[in-house]
This record gives sequence, structure tokens and C-alpha cells, in this order.
Amino acid sequence: MRVFVTGASGFIGSAVTAELNSAGHQVVGLARSAASAEALTADGVEVHRGALDDIDSLRAGAVTADGVIHLAFNHDFSDYGGAAETDSRAIEALGDALAGSDRPLVVAAGLAPLPTGQVLTEDDDVPPGSPRLSEATALRLAERGVRASVVRLPPTVHGEGDHGFVPRLIDIARDKGVSAYPGDGTNRWPAVHRLDAAVVFRRVLEAAPVGARLHAVDEDGVPTQEIADVIGARLKLPVHSVPVEQAFDHFGWLGGFFSLDVPASSAVTRSQLDWKPTGPTLLDDLNQDYYFA
Repeated sequence: MRVFVTGASGFIGSAVTAELNSAGHQVVGLARSAASAEALTADGVEVHRGALDDIDSLRAGAVTADGVIHLAFNHDFSDYGGAAETDSRAIEALGDALAGSDRPLVVAAGLAPLPTGQVLTEDDDVPPGSPRLSEATALRLAERGVRASVVRLPPTVHGEGDHGFVPRLIDIARDKGVSAYPGDGTNRWPAVHRLDAAVVFRRVLEAAPVGARLHAVDEDGVPTQEIADVIGARLKLPVHSVPVEQAFDHFGWLGGFFSLDVPASSAVTRSQLDWKPTGPTLLDDLNQDYYFA
């Protein structure tokens, strides 16, 4: 298949493009900058210049593709609502190009917490009021002849080159001189290695039915105290609790995310896609030197 991938040069996107290439697909990657274009070219990916807010470039990339994987998202937490709206418009533009063709559109989304920390499954709807619009926007396209599906990603997709939440926790621990966790540290973060997540995206593209919601989740939930314990041990710093109501003071914008309890199952995904994660666990990965270089 000729596959158009947004976010192709990113941490997850580069793993997805490598997975697609290894399976014999032809990958076309969206590149906003010259640096991204150079990275894609070095990885053997055809470059399509454009951006998430350039609707014409998105339609042009999708219209000649046999399928689309949408990974790009502007994680601007100072204007998350605006970022979500840009993402929603981008998904609609991709859907416009694929409408009536039954070609696949695979959209990355996030896991949203359910009340009382119950385990989120693939059958659960995103709770009302979730700020990210990716999932709802994508699944509406099924009514327009698009084989739209959603891959929900956990709060941490880890591996060498990670520049997400966990590296930020490490930086905060260094700055504060303590590795902290919120409350009693029993709130849970699901996790997956980036290479295992890439397999999910490829298999969803190739075979998932319209309207599918899948979970790229290896570990259902890693207690935040265990994450803090490993960070503290590696940095030789004390580990202690921060009251949940003080999480924003200690962790900044990350406090709201690190305080969430978002356990999630991937039982349906494993069965439907015959997916068996093989990468290291989050805590094993945290014990690698590249997180602390």
C-alpha cells in the first residue's frame, strides 16, 4: 500500500514508518520543516511538504494514498483547546480526500480516564468533556465511506529518543532534588514501547474493520510511585509523596497528568490483531542509560 503518514518524523511516527517499510508498504511522510524532510529522506520515506493547519496539503497527501495514518498533534498545553480544534480539522480534511473509497484512515488518540479509575477497555466510550477531539472526529467519517479507526495511546510511549512525559519527570526530579509521586502513588499509568505501538498501527491499517477502537497498551497500569522509585534510584535522590492538591505546584503542567489514574486493558486488541508486545516494560526501559544521559 501507498501510505500517507502525518507525524512521520516524530518519536512514534519514525517507528511506524520503519514498521511499514519493513512490511513492504510505500510510505509518504508529511514534513513541515526542512529538518523533518531530511530525516524522512534519510529513512527512505517519500516527503510531502505541508502542515496540520494547511488543509490543502493534507488533502493532496491523502488523495493519492491507499491509506492514511494520522499521528501528528500539536501538544501545546497552553492552548490545548486550539490544538484539539486544529487536529479535528486536519482529520476532517483527510476524511474529505478518502470519502466514498473505503480506504483506511487510522487516527491516534489518547486514553481518557473513566470515573473511579476503572479499567478502560476498547468498548468504552471516551467520557463526555474529554478535551481531545481526535476519536469522535475520526469515527464520524465512517458514515462517509472511510474505513476510519482509532488507536488509543497510553500516557507514556517509551523507548530510546523519548521526549515525552517521563523525561520531563526526570528533569523535574533533577531540578527539585527529589523524585516525587502524587498522593499515595497508587494511581496507574498504562505504557507501551514505541516499537510495539508501531506494530499496532500497521495491523490496524491493514485489517481493522471500520469503526474499530484499539488500545496500543502493553502494561495496563504502572503505579506512579514505582516510576518515581526508579527515577530516584537512578539519580540517587530521595523519593517522597506530594499531596495531590499540590501536584501543579511541584510538577507544573505535568501535575494534572501525573495525578491521573488511567488503567487500560488491551485484551480486545491483542485478540483481534494477534498482537503480542515484545519490548521492554516501562520500568525496565527506565533503567537504561539513555533516559539519564
